[in-house]
Amino acid sequence: MKRLQQLRSRLEEKELDAVLVARLENIRYLSGFTGSTGWLLITHNKALLAVDFRYQEQTKGETTGFEIVQIKGDVPVWLPGIISDLNVKRIGFEADYLPFAVYQQLVQAIKKNQSKSQFVATSGLVESLRTIKEPEELEFILKAAKLTEAAFNYTQTIIRPGIIEKELAWELEKFLRENGSDSLPFELIVASGPNSALPHAKPSQRSILAKEPILIDIGAKANGYCSDLSRTLCLGKPDETFTTIYQVVLGAQFTALAMIEANMDGKTADGLARAVIEESGYGEAFGHGLGHGIGLAAHEPPRLAADSLDLLQDGMVFTIEPGIYIPGWGGVRIEDMVLLEKSKPKEITKAVKGFRDIVLGGIYA
Repeated sequence: MKRLQQLRSRLEEKELDAVLVARLENIRYLSGFTGSTGWLLITHNKALLAVDFRYQEQTKGETTGFEIVQIKGDVPVWLPGIISDLNVKRIGFEADYLPFAVYQQLVQAIKKNQSKSQFVATSGLVESLRTIKEPEELEFILKAAKLTEAAFNYTQTIIRPGIIEKELAWELEKFLRENGSDSLPFELIVASGPNSALPHAKPSQRSILAKEPILIDIGAKANGYCSDLSRTLCLGKPDETFTTIYQVVLGAQFTALAMIEANMDGKTADGLARAVIEESGYGEAFGHGLGHGIGLAAHEPPRLAADSLDLLQDGMVFTIEPGIYIPGWGGVRIEDMVLLEKSKPKEITKAVKGFRDIVLGGIYA
């Protein structure tokens, strides 16, 4: 498999004999296995998928080219024996996903087994492969994006003054699942009025009112691949603050879409939109990064943020989502997914976002 070959090249670069893969998205990317528990051990000439009894039959229909190992107990119980049989010395592990307590137990188990093997912390070995999307991956991402667009269009037909945030969130989740989404990539956000000043607000029992910001952040999954879309609506004629802030955020996004290019780092990309918001006087109200990669995980490399040195490359899929949040009043965020293609961002999500399109209820002046 091409993906395994690429990973093995990374092992050579890092002078590793093997890597233990714990993150489920990475396991799925490399092997096709979709279970909720499992491990991969990849050496230069072997690929082992370790699962317990529950997943033995499932692996037969999902994976090819992997030796399936049935395991019992926690990883410190069964891994030392496999390591000894394979005679691998330097074993990389995903430091961001293997709990420290488990790492300590593994080290002790290796010592008890009188093995000279050692564990080496790694970060991003598989994630760095996942950043460039293959055609089949893009197909699933586009399918998930179309689902979110359909859900947003559905929102516009059912939203009304008085509807409860949780009620609207449930209707959206139901729509997504009934129209083909896998389990959702994240809890949907429906936040109105002052609640929309919380970038990761949870839907509440608050009634949505007219003439206030309504922030909706929705995502879907198609064959494991995620989408992410945010829009901010208003029922009825908005106040002057909404009008001003919405235009600033939209202008910041348009600027980023027009100026981001391949080989630009995440910090520079973030700065393009941030400069627009700072010039408007709302710099302190844009407290998160401009965007994040998206694929098998809702948040993955690259990061577009003030401290990110991730290089943007053709084939990457990421979000562009500037926002302004005013405590006590509310917030505005506009988020789209893009594919970097021929050095420029190509929008994947295409839901309407013009000012006249997001003011609902036929009351615009």
